[in-house]
Amino acid sequence: MDHRLPLIDTETFHPYMYEVHHMSRMSILTFALLGFFSLAAQGAQEHPVLKATLTQAPGHQLTALSVSYAPGQSTPSHHHDADAFVYVLSGHIRSQLAGSPVKVYGAGESWFEPAGIEHVVSGNASTSEPATMLVVFIAKPVP
Repeated sequence: MDHRLPLIDTETFHPYMYEVHHMSRMSILTFALLGFFSLAAQGAQEHPVLKATLTQAPGHQLTALSVSYAPGQSTPSHHHDADAFVYVLSGHIRSQLAGSPVKVYGAGESWFEPAGIEHVVSGNASTSEPATMLVVFIAKPVP
């Protein structure tokens, strides 16, 4: 089952609020180099969903990715240089932020990760089913 989300066409969605561009390979590489979310290099499948300039938070940008884990797959401890809102689309995700207990989130559940906090555990809680989450970052754009 393909859990990738379609890119949102903001010309029909909200043309005056967002300036959206299809993320190029260079954009994805930029995120990896800056430590935003380099899960693809560690095995998780990530797909760009949306990139938009925020009109109500001048100087900030929203970037959304769908991230899929194969059964039993996880990523090493890491941190993000941006605030992140995470929403589980399917399956069950095991997650632990520094100083907090391990939690398992199912489809429809979400959590928030402040910029800079260590994400100690991140992965699929199931060894037999895939899991997919939507990750939305809010950060200052890369110059």
